[in-house]
Amino acid sequence: MKYVYFLSDAHLGSWAIEHRRMQERRLVRFLDSIKEKAAAVYLLGDMFDFWYEFKYVVPRGYTRFLGKISELTDLGVEVHYFTGNHDIWTFGYLEKECGVILHRQPMTTEIYGKVFYLAHGDGLGDPNKKFKFLRWLFHSKACQFFLSTLHPRWSVWLGHTWAKHSRLKRPGGEEPAYMGEDREHLILYTKQYIQYHSNVDYFIYGHRHIDVDLQLTHKARVVILGDWISHFSYVVFDGEHFLTQQYIEGESQP
Repeated sequence: MKYVYFLSDAHLGSWAIEHRRMQERRLVRFLDSIKEKAAAVYLLGDMFDFWYEFKYVVPRGYTRFLGKISELTDLGVEVHYFTGNHDIWTFGYLEKECGVILHRQPMTTEIYGKVFYLAHGDGLGDPNKKFKFLRWLFHSKACQFFLSTLHPRWSVWLGHTWAKHSRLKRPGGEEPAYMGEDREHLILYTKQYIQYHSNVDYFIYGHRHIDVDLQLTHKARVVILGDWISHFSYVVFDGEHFLTQQYIEGESQP
């Protein structure tokens, strides 16, 4: 039986990450190391720090990553790509050119007999009104039309500048630390969700850039995946074992 992998939040191309080229190469080396043993790879959002496709133009960069996920799909590995809050604006390129299976909403699916609830996590349980408004705005057709009317030189610059400012305004450029089971929005959302969906075995989220692995009930386990900026963390599942891992160069990976 082959493995299924879950990872998120590489924010490739971020102008706030000094080591972004090394970071992309590290991610590509990881994907290369699992290509013969993977049945599926789930990328749970924000793999790009900003992604916007025009009809005949795609953003500069990411060629190593795009080439590697294309190789995986050519080998028959399912690559599932969930849009996050940084890479909303994909309009067919990733599916048609790279062969990924795109998801714009949370998904419940069965993998090796277990039920998974998968989502990037933005907007789930977060009461922040400013974030909710921006999320609505960025998903709106009006915003997409406005960006499409700009020359790529300006729209891509605008997107990367916004994303950089958003990251650097946080202390140390880092996400807030884990707030605890009773304050973490994704945990609270999950607790509410399982009241009406008790069949789910695993909840897996990205978005928060923190490593969390919590057994909520005798059945339901929730994982927040960390990131591929500093944690280089992922989950691997083979139908029997569900493991949270960190990719360390030179070590053999399950």
